[in-house]
Amino acid sequence: MNTVGYTAIALQVGAVAAGAPLLTGLMRQTRALLEGRAGAGLLQPWRDMRKLLRKEPITPVGTGPAFRWAPPLLVATSLVLAVLVPLVSTVTPVHARADLIVVVALLALGTLALALAGLDTGTAFGGMGASREMTIAALVEPTILMSVFALSIPAGSTNLPVIVAGAVDQPARLTSPAGLLAIAALSVAVLAESGRLPVDNPSTHLELTMVHEAMVLEYAGPDLALVEFGAQLRLAVLLGLLASLFAPWGIATSASLTAVLLALLLVVLKVALLGMALAAAEVFWAKLRLFRVPELLAGSFLLALLAVTASYFLGGER
Repeated sequence: MNTVGYTAIALQVGAVAAGAPLLTGLMRQTRALLEGRAGAGLLQPWRDMRKLLRKEPITPVGTGPAFRWAPPLLVATSLVLAVLVPLVSTVTPVHARADLIVVVALLALGTLALALAGLDTGTAFGGMGASREMTIAALVEPTILMSVFALSIPAGSTNLPVIVAGAVDQPARLTSPAGLLAIAALSVAVLAESGRLPVDNPSTHLELTMVHEAMVLEYAGPDLALVEFGAQLRLAVLLGLLASLFAPWGIATSASLTAVLLALLLVVLKVALLGMALAAAEVFWAKLRLFRVPELLAGSFLLALLAVTASYFLGGER
């Protein structure tokens, strides 16, 4: 089990690290084709990263450790998430540590690091972006907790591999009222956590609309490359988590190398399809006004709370 488990972790992390920029490129290309543009190609994020890595790093005057350490911390937490989240196999050496609370805490740590970096610059944009980001995070993190917790009640554990394995064995859980409410709530939370429309626009630099971009305006060169790479990793992991929780079919539940390789292929296809669907939907979505975003996130939290309630009572009936 150990050999196959370590192999599954290595394949999973390698696929996330290599495929995250490609996923971003696929989503940009999908939007470009639907908007009647040629697009820059799937490899453009990798080319942008190579260009940024060749530039000289620039640190604004007066910044401290928060600004310097935020990019590597964001990438590090994203890679740890790629190790813990069961994307390929539920039988790995770290499956006992892949708890829901740990995963949400790692997401919050990356968000907090960028918010502190934005405040550390002392600029109006950095403070504005950090304030907006923490306002959104205060609503997103509880929604992720509650929506996955609704799935953990029938599984009897908050351990993600146990939840996914239970969904594979009993797929009826996903079509129950609690499962449908949870997937709706978690989908909105993923959009907000990854900074996508209609919560945030990843391609804007307008003062009235940007959230994530406002915090990283002062970064340049390799630091900016790390920030962009960390954001791409988080998007890939969150879409993978969504796929594993609500479309877990094909994920390896035994210590079999063949099952792991098949699961890797399937998760790549599922994440690519989710990314393309999200990019296609963004073509028809406009960004919400900033003061309307809390209403959307509060609605998603209410759906997650209803999912927990439904899961508790339906579980009690069984």
